[in-house]
Amino acid sequence: MSRVATIPLQRTMSAAIQHSQQLLATTQARLATGKKAPDYASLGVQAVRNLSTHSLRAQQESYVAAATQVGTTLTLNDTNMSAIDSSAMSLKQDLLNAIGSGQSPGLNEAITAAFNQFRAALNASDGGRSLFGGSQTDAPAFLPDTLADTVSTPASAAFANDGIKASARLSDQVDIQYGVTASEIGSGLYSAFQTLAGAGSIGNPPTASQIATLSTAAGQIDAGLSSLRAVSAENGRKQAQTDTLSTRASDRSDMLQGIIADNEDADLGQVAIDLAQQKAMLEASYSVFSQLSGLSLAKYLG
Repeated sequence: MSRVATIPLQRTMSAAIQHSQQLLATTQARLATGKKAPDYASLGVQAVRNLSTHSLRAQQESYVAAATQVGTTLTLNDTNMSAIDSSAMSLKQDLLNAIGSGQSPGLNEAITAAFNQFRAALNASDGGRSLFGGSQTDAPAFLPDTLADTVSTPASAAFANDGIKASARLSDQVDIQYGVTASEIGSGLYSAFQTLAGAGSIGNPPTASQIATLSTAAGQIDAGLSSLRAVSAENGRKQAQTDTLSTRASDRSDMLQGIIADNEDADLGQVAIDLAQQKAMLEASYSVFSQLSGLSLAKYLG
């Protein structure tokens, strides 16, 4: 039976037990969630900083995503321009061989194959959208279907792209214009194909007139490759710039995530220590409360 003297002690111990239970519950929640607090309000003065840091990190992540997309497009640009370059170089060598040897076995087939490679690369797509069409992404950027079609199709009508190029923001106040158009990379080489198409079927051996035509076409290929390689070099420069900006944004994102983690994430090692200590304290509080509840003067009176 309780006495007046033991009631204050019981109340004190009851309050202590409730406090220990609250501490243990909070520590268990930290262990379960890995977070210091269940919401931003509980972070106190750090809440505003963390909200701002989350916003900054999301921005950096958007730059990384944009850079990844731009990088993919630039890589596709490079792949297709390299294919045109390689095919044109091979055709030029075939023309020079025919000019030098006076023999042209398989030359007509080589010219047709180079044209088909040229056409396929200019009409390449990225996710179903024309890669070299500028803003005209839903139709082929290069129109002639066959080598023969080039004879009656001037360059102004052969390319369906416009001059609008894509751009993306990859860092604060840094926008990258990364589009490449079909006419930009193909106009010079198109002239060579027009010249070759105008010569008709090349005989074996070629006539003197055809030899002169092949020589003219070889020179046009040189000029076309020069223009193509200038565009390709600029594309490569933008690839390097995009990689740099992507790495920078990723590093900033990691740094901001570190700040967020320092303010929000619980130290699980310390949580484990706190859990053990608070459990021991609560068990001790239960034991003391039980002993106080059982105190009676009758036990000490004979």
